[in-house]
Amino acid sequence: MRGAGGWVAIVVCAAAAACGSATGAGGPGNGDELGGRLVLTGSSTVAPLAAEIGRRFEQLHPGVRVDVQAGGSARGLADARTGLADIGMVSRALHEEEHDLTPYLVALDGLAIIVHRDNPVAALSSEQIRRIYRGQVRDWAQVGGAPGTIVVVSKAQGRSTLEIFLQHFGLAAEQIRADVVIGDNQQGIKTVAGAPGAIGYVSIGAADSAIAEGTPLRMVALDGVQPSVQGVADGSYPVLRELNLVTRGPARGLAARFIDFATSPAVDDLIARLFFVPPSR
Repeated sequence: MRGAGGWVAIVVCAAAAACGSATGAGGPGNGDELGGRLVLTGSSTVAPLAAEIGRRFEQLHPGVRVDVQAGGSARGLADARTGLADIGMVSRALHEEEHDLTPYLVALDGLAIIVHRDNPVAALSSEQIRRIYRGQVRDWAQVGGAPGTIVVVSKAQGRSTLEIFLQHFGLAAEQIRADVVIGDNQQGIKTVAGAPGAIGYVSIGAADSAIAEGTPLRMVALDGVQPSVQGVADGSYPVLRELNLVTRGPARGLAARFIDFATSPAVDDLIARLFFVPPSR
């Protein structure tokens, strides 16, 4: 897996007395008295997982409150830099120029192409997807489906999912001819599920969760490979990505304790429940 991030984290605690003695990720009865509030902002892909981890951390440490806010990876990066958030959430590996931030790998995910469940198209090639998103293919009959207008759903700027999509398919943002521009994964899922002619791209974990809940959605095989948790785990699926927590500088205090916990086997069941893949530990 390319670019797996490091393994530590940060945050500036508002009350040094509450954070200064924290060292390790222990649970109830370990003698620690953690207290304070952590703010995490950023990726809508990471946010549901961070919220679940946060709830478990609060159960272990009743004096702590974990506030998770989405808004996109760009927000997570900016807020971590400026101190508006203690921890940023980013659904990709950090770029070389982002070396001022420290990444902490929480889970692995992939990017799935999604269509409505009633759409008979089961597989698309990378070239077909490029042509659809450039506006060169506008009818499903041109790619083996039933006649009907293709409704192109794409992500807004500042979303890591868009960045990963453009990078993998060799597209520039200005080439995309989107009929609908959405923000988070849930908006993408609702849009495609509500429009039989739509096509979009979202997190494999988010799509799997929605399908398990009965949402009329289907993930399309890409270049002959079906999107799946197993494909992410064994590296066989072609569009893979990291899910990271990021901080400005090395981890300290309460944030370090939280990230120690979030990158430990103690949360592997939560990662699996949301159809992500735990990293090698």
